[in-house]
Amino acid sequence: ALSVHEWQVRAMATLIGKLLTAVALALLLTGATAGEPQWISQRGVFTVSYISELRPIRINQLHAWVLHVTTAAGNPVVGATIDVNGGMPAHDHGLPTRPRVTEELGGGDYRLDGMRFHMAGEWEITLRISADGESDTVVIALLL
Repeated sequence: ALSVHEWQVRAMATLIGKLLTAVALALLLTGATAGEPQWISQRGVFTVSYISELRPIRINQLHAWVLHVTTAAGNPVVGATIDVNGGMPAHDHGLPTRPRVTEELGGGDYRLDGMRFHMAGEWEITLRISADGESDTVVIALLL
């Protein structure tokens, strides 16, 4: 049989574990990207951050990103159309794939499939975002 103290310790550990799980799930579902870099669109309409399913991003591996798009005021952007382009300006070539947004996940999050970088160097990913009658461009610079 457990003593009262042992029972209390186990109950507290279970409660803390459930609380930590709930917080982690809430962060995932709200698209929170604390600590992730953010890029502001050219006219200041949108702010974008992303999380790659590959961490770190590796050369020649097809992967997806989750883009998180907010307004300048920090509100999640829903119902956006996002066109994706990019390449290596120094080499004057585009991406080896045709990435595209395949799903709106909610809360300003969008799944971007088809990301692949075939060589190390400086890359730019250009996102043309349209939502609520506004359009703007975000350029994400990457060094791989």
